[in-house]
Amino acid sequence: MQKRVLVILGHPSEESFCGALSTEYVEAARSVGHHVRVLALGALTFDPLLRHGYREPQPLEADLLQAQAHLLWAQHLVLVFPIWWGGVPALLKGFLERILLPGFAFRYQGGSPFPQKLLHGRTADLLVSMDTPPWYYRWVYAMPGLHQMRRTTLAFCGITPKKTLTFGPILGSTPARRDTWLRKVRALAMR
Repeated sequence: MQKRVLVILGHPSEESFCGALSTEYVEAARSVGHHVRVLALGALTFDPLLRHGYREPQPLEADLLQAQAHLLWAQHLVLVFPIWWGGVPALLKGFLERILLPGFAFRYQGGSPFPQKLLHGRTADLLVSMDTPPWYYRWVYAMPGLHQMRRTTLAFCGITPKKTLTFGPILGSTPARRDTWLRKVRALAMR
């Protein structure tokens, strides 16, 4: 079954290993007939700061308006990003803060602290690189960046996280190891 897939590269550089993961996913998904759009955040023009919080509206730049349209179009999201300082890169965090706005991604009703999830029905996979060994990130650090993305960002808006693949440590990895990781991404994309 064909899906509408939005791949979001949250690393500022398309020349990174995250860029390679993104490219591999896109090519494999297209090879089996999925409709794929790509947002490389490092190539977009926008202010990543939510300047006034939610106190007053901040006009969305053209790239962010288009990103919201892509998000509404998509049935499935693929977020590709590194773990830096235990969490997501500032560029990705700023992008999410700017586009996942009240009235677009969620809505509070009747004084309830639990929002209506306006992006319900979509799914997401996470492709995450790190220099820390993934087992250490999980058992010692308790995966704060992954919990943030899956639970308090995606699920908060109604997007159901499906698969998370972690790749690391990138530091010191061999070309053969990286090829193994890319094959995992290809297999995921072709489902």
